[in-house]
Amino acid sequence: MLVDWPLDRLREYRPERTEPADFAEFWSGTLKQARAKATPAVFEPYDAALATVDVFDVTFSGFDGQPVRGWFLLPRHTEGPLPCVVEYIGYNGGRGLPHEWLAWSAAGYAHLVMDTRGQGSNGSTVGATPDPDATGLPNTPGFMTRGITDPEHYYYRRVFTDAVRAVDVAREHPRVDPARVIVTGGSQGGGITLAVSGLADDLYGVMPDVPFLCQYRRATEITDENPYHEITQYCRTHRDEVEQVFASLAYFDGVNFAAHATAPALFSVGLMDPICPPSTVYAAYNHYAGEKDIRVWAYNEHEGGAGFQRAEQLRYVRDLLRP
Repeated sequence: MLVDWPLDRLREYRPERTEPADFAEFWSGTLKQARAKATPAVFEPYDAALATVDVFDVTFSGFDGQPVRGWFLLPRHTEGPLPCVVEYIGYNGGRGLPHEWLAWSAAGYAHLVMDTRGQGSNGSTVGATPDPDATGLPNTPGFMTRGITDPEHYYYRRVFTDAVRAVDVAREHPRVDPARVIVTGGSQGGGITLAVSGLADDLYGVMPDVPFLCQYRRATEITDENPYHEITQYCRTHRDEVEQVFASLAYFDGVNFAAHATAPALFSVGLMDPICPPSTVYAAYNHYAGEKDIRVWAYNEHEGGAGFQRAEQLRYVRDLLRP
């Protein structure tokens, strides 16, 4: 059944944004620091026993110069700089194995899959990137509340910085056309995609699929599903920190990043999604400042369009790249 408002109301939903006064300064300073500490990325050839794609095990510098892992896939027997899709992963997932990521290279594009720091040990795909966290701040089990009362130490400050650096690294690779980089991801990966859309310059396209990490307060008020429930549980325990929590989360809200985005975008939403409620997706979509479209999956939950959405994305990128 529907878990949120009817589609007509969702299409009109454009809530007032709460953007911190120093939002741009916070993020420009964070990215400047990360880039200052960056060292050259390493692309090690990897034997994935695949006949049509060359695979590289990637290590690059993310937040504070810390190492982040990934996979870089190139369609074999191609020449010259290629368009590149940079992809981000859903909550609790890791970069997995190369054969799990063949769609974009099969379509003829370079493909960089970014591992998510600290994740990949409680989901379907394995991770390889640690999350150094020396603050020792209290948190609810999971990742949503790590450092949640202080934007400087919040977990997603590190993740979003890693994600922008992944775009930097893709653009620096000699087989990538730096002017044609497209970012995508589902759920948490969709939320990361939205963050990058507002932080990275001159993206060619943006594809947030059933995006997480949008309009946190409303999400915690209308769903009791994890991962948003981690925030609810933290606020339930730390009753005196509720306003501080949401003031901090404003620096990481996909709605605020969407308002600064300019690249063409293809969103998706599941109208029966109890994990990322449709109104939180539409809050970001309706504030998205670039050209945009959305695929609505009326009878689907958090899986959204699944393979049907990937087919929509493949056609969208093909048409976007046509001369």
